[in-house]
Amino acid sequence: MTIYRQTKILATLGPASNSQEQIASLFHAGANAFRLNFSHGTHDDIRNLVDNIRALEKQEGQPIAIVADLQGPKLRIGEFEGGATTLEKGQIFRFDLDKRAGDSSRVCLPHPEVLKVLEEGALIFLDDGKVRARIQKTGDDFVEAEILSGSKLSNRKGLNVPGAIVPIPALTEKDKKDLAAALDMGVDWIAQSFVQRPEDVADARKLMAGPDGKSRAALMIKIEKPAALACLDQLVDMADGVMLARGDLGIEIPPEDVPSVQKRVVRDVRERGKPIVVATQMLESMIENARPTRAEASDVATAVYDGADCVMLSAETAAGAYPVRAVEMMNRITCRTEEDETYQRMMRDAHPDTIGNSSDAITTAAYFVAQDVDAKVIVTYTTSGSTALRAARQRPAVPILCLSPSLEVARRLSISYGVRGIFDPGTADDFSGPAKHASTIVRESGFAQKGDKFVMTAGVPFGTPGSTNTLRIAWVD
Repeated sequence: MTIYRQTKILATLGPASNSQEQIASLFHAGANAFRLNFSHGTHDDIRNLVDNIRALEKQEGQPIAIVADLQGPKLRIGEFEGGATTLEKGQIFRFDLDKRAGDSSRVCLPHPEVLKVLEEGALIFLDDGKVRARIQKTGDDFVEAEILSGSKLSNRKGLNVPGAIVPIPALTEKDKKDLAAALDMGVDWIAQSFVQRPEDVADARKLMAGPDGKSRAALMIKIEKPAALACLDQLVDMADGVMLARGDLGIEIPPEDVPSVQKRVVRDVRERGKPIVVATQMLESMIENARPTRAEASDVATAVYDGADCVMLSAETAAGAYPVRAVEMMNRITCRTEEDETYQRMMRDAHPDTIGNSSDAITTAAYFVAQDVDAKVIVTYTTSGSTALRAARQRPAVPILCLSPSLEVARRLSISYGVRGIFDPGTADDFSGPAKHASTIVRESGFAQKGDKFVMTAGVPFGTPGSTNTLRIAWVD
């Protein structure tokens, strides 16, 4: 709790950051939550990462969210002899079903369903658009394409086919196995890739339900296909959170559309009171360099100005040469942006209206009261997390201290704007007891000193989900 920052940082773990010491360094540098990419590594490898995070959580005494990112129907090429090949503009390159290692003239494309829908003249993009090619010839088990741009391809790089509808379900058989394993590991969030239809989300929900019918983790849908934008409101209503994965999305739609889409998605998700993560290529040059480009610094700041709950690092921390420095840099950029008067004005001007129920009215009132009385923190008591999410929706300038008897809820809130989740199994019978209890936690956590004011919301009777009906101004003892 030593880093005061409202916008959260989600760091991806991988070969560059898979030890207990490295994970701790990322956390101390500013990471609030960790992403585990199920596209790489074995279940045993990922389970070790979960164990290391939970050990760190116990050591630090602070809930930490774990996001399990399913691969989804990600189209990837096979592998090359030596791990990579060079390309030349104008050369003809073959994609086929042959599982042998590729070379300078061909590589395996282990997706027969893709080969069936590709037509002559169609464009394909590889490695997040770094390589562009146009289909020149098609066959039952191959396509040949002319390389238009790009000089290198390496193992298992992604492939995008803009405009083509590929008949692949959003949850593959691999995803179903990975989902079951992730839930057994006790992760807090499941990130579902390549969501396009409400049915995709419904399928995931069914698989995530426990014996009691309740979801065993929170569901985060990844927006990376144009079809998802067409039914965004319905998808957001069905999910617990959203990740805007701009890498694949920026290939599927024109690059000039990405900034406006980002603003629209962040705004719409925020207004529904759910966390929104902006991801992909935020500080990508730091995979190899110790400093980001000025454009990358501006990109991170733009996501903060847009009002994102969380910004994400991918290969920068998973496989980069400077994983800790990347987190430190993202922390510096977000902190500096939040200090800007323009940012503070933008958050006030974009203040959402209440959504028509008493609980939201109370949390909205807490936002204004905290401003008027110069409160140092807003304290919420919540069993489901909904009260804290309503408070975060307002984007207050002060931290939101969420006290919850559920450790799982406290963990999940680690990616939400301004929320500091605290596992607090204690209960009280009246509103004076919780105020004294909260006062102690506020002081011991370093958010306020004796004599400072804080605003507190809760539901009476305590322990009833969705019953936020009381607001109080209190002083730190």
